Amino acid sequence: MKVLILCTGNSCRSQMAHGFLQSFDPNITVCSAGTEASGRLNAKAVQVMKEAGIDISGHTSDSVSKYLNDEWDYVITVCGGANESCPAFTGKVKTRLHIGFDDPSHAVGTDEFIMSEFYRVRDEIKAGFYDFYLKNIKNEQ
Repeated sequence: MKVLILCTGNSCRSQMAHGFLQSFDPNITVCSAGTEASGRLNAKAVQVMKEAGIDISGHTSDSVSKYLNDEWDYVITVCGGANESCPAFTGKVKTRLHIGFDDPSHAVGTDEFIMSEFYRVRDEIKAGFYDFYLKNIKNEQ
């Protein structure tokens, strides 16, 4: 089973989703990428995932072009807001899904508010991807 998670920057939401999905089942292949990969992970995303018991600090922020020639069981986009365009994936895919989340890296305000957005989105990603896992992957094994 191979799953590719896509967003724009591949620094925050897709990385958190990647970490959670891999933690649910180490036997599936999970990768994440972005159409405009930032080349680095968002430090706050790494922090809130570490607090949830998942270390994503070793992940890389990769361009979607790295994965275009591979075949995927699932390609999942995680873009959220109406002003965000989700990346299109032109590679070989059995099932395309969209599970959208707000981008906490765009939060403005106090440090406390910004961190609360990272926690909120992290928890929403965990719940959304666990639901996906139970309905789609666990049942296929």
